[in-house]
Amino acid sequence: MGVSVETVERTDLRRPLVDPTDSERKRPEEDVGLESVLTESSLPYRRRMYLGACIEMKLLFRLALPAIFVYLVNSGMNISARIFAGHIGSQELAAASLGTSCFFLVYGLMLGMGSAVETLCGQAYGAQRYDMLGIYLQRATIVLALVGVPMTLLYTFSYPILLLLGEPKAVSYMGSIYIAGLIPQIFAYAVNFTAQKFLQAQSVVIPSAYISGAALLLQILLSWITITVMGFGLMGIACVLTISWWVMVVAQTLYITCNQRFRHTWTGLSSKSFQGLWSFFKLSAGSAVMICLEMWYSQILVLLAGLLEDPALSLDCLSICMSVSSLSFMVSVGFNAAASIRTSNELGAGNSKSALFSTWTATSVSFVISIAEALALMAARDYIGYIFTSDSDVAKAVSELCPLLAATVILNGIQPVLSGVAVGCGWQTFVAYVNIGCYYFVGIPVGCVLGFTFNLQAKGIWTGMIGGTLMQTLILLYVTYRTDWDKEVEKARKRLDMWDDKKDTLQN
Repeated sequence: MGVSVETVERTDLRRPLVDPTDSERKRPEEDVGLESVLTESSLPYRRRMYLGACIEMKLLFRLALPAIFVYLVNSGMNISARIFAGHIGSQELAAASLGTSCFFLVYGLMLGMGSAVETLCGQAYGAQRYDMLGIYLQRATIVLALVGVPMTLLYTFSYPILLLLGEPKAVSYMGSIYIAGLIPQIFAYAVNFTAQKFLQAQSVVIPSAYISGAALLLQILLSWITITVMGFGLMGIACVLTISWWVMVVAQTLYITCNQRFRHTWTGLSSKSFQGLWSFFKLSAGSAVMICLEMWYSQILVLLAGLLEDPALSLDCLSICMSVSSLSFMVSVGFNAAASIRTSNELGAGNSKSALFSTWTATSVSFVISIAEALALMAARDYIGYIFTSDSDVAKAVSELCPLLAATVILNGIQPVLSGVAVGCGWQTFVAYVNIGCYYFVGIPVGCVLGFTFNLQAKGIWTGMIGGTLMQTLILLYVTYRTDWDKEVEKARKRLDMWDDKKDTLQN
């Protein structure tokens, strides 16, 4: 039986959860959708690919665009804080950059552990085991909050730790003040990231975009008042940033708990969320290691810049380039989220061909966008630095780093999407090993040799970072190409059954 474009466009769009009673629930493969198109033998191959692309592109952009906005706003909140700090003074910019880099330790940890929720909730939603999602959310929040306690103690002693790392005394002191104002964010991360993954697994991303946008506007307004009217300096900037994160947390929590849309995935607080905490911790540990090793990589390079000649200049130019790179990276992370959602949902639903098709569609689209970003970056290379600072020396150093920055942007168009596929499939532990080898045995050592031994300074450090990222990207491309997606479907089914067979099950 042939499949028309009109039929395809009306179906397979991951529908928002409506009342899925036993009589109303349908398996995704019963719909005429992406899997049906890709397996329709009566259609020519090119026609199947065209119809599949029509479906997948709609799904992809419907998920990716709001996710991109959310991640851009989250990154933009840190960047706007740096901008405000930079307009106080160059030393304040260096301190805020150093403090932000240090705080990425806990940011990466919380975001990584939250990725376990993304895998489990995404596959459970695809398999229509809706009542499991709320327990996963609560259990993850508890585990992340417990992990946040020792991290709070660690950041309390940030000043002596920065001195032990060899950072300049003045910058370390100001950076520790900035970090002190960020400490309450640790527990905001614990709630925010798990709530985001809970929503994303159900393809609900637009409300988070509205909430994040409102929080960013609030932060900019309060930061302006804090700096220009009240004159609070770095501590004021940090406290405003923390308040903005907690505004997002409260808004998302109210949206989930008070919205009838989630009455089948959020059934209220449950004592079952305290069961299997250690098992969930072990599961999320692989996710945390994968994300942390990746996020800490660039931040370690910023810390190394503090050991170069003229550390203030090196820190300033590298932090500005990192800020620009992170904006581009957030676009790819939006596709990362979309790829993870699509892959986990399709694997949970048993649609192996759809999972494969979604993977390569998201990767291709993100790569094309990254090429356009790199070209725009090179065209504006002489002006980018002045957005962050009025120091001409810093702006010139940023301009000289732009070719390396453009190469990084292109690689970032591929690698994050493949990492999203890894999260959707549950490959976090494997990717963690890849990250260790590529980043910490190749990227950082090469960067140190080029930066210090060959005296290439910031250029050398950045070149080493590119080398590690390139190696990781090639490995992930190869592994994804060689994946047996039918086996991945079976693994997803066993993973859900394993959690369901234990007393973690929610079905009465």
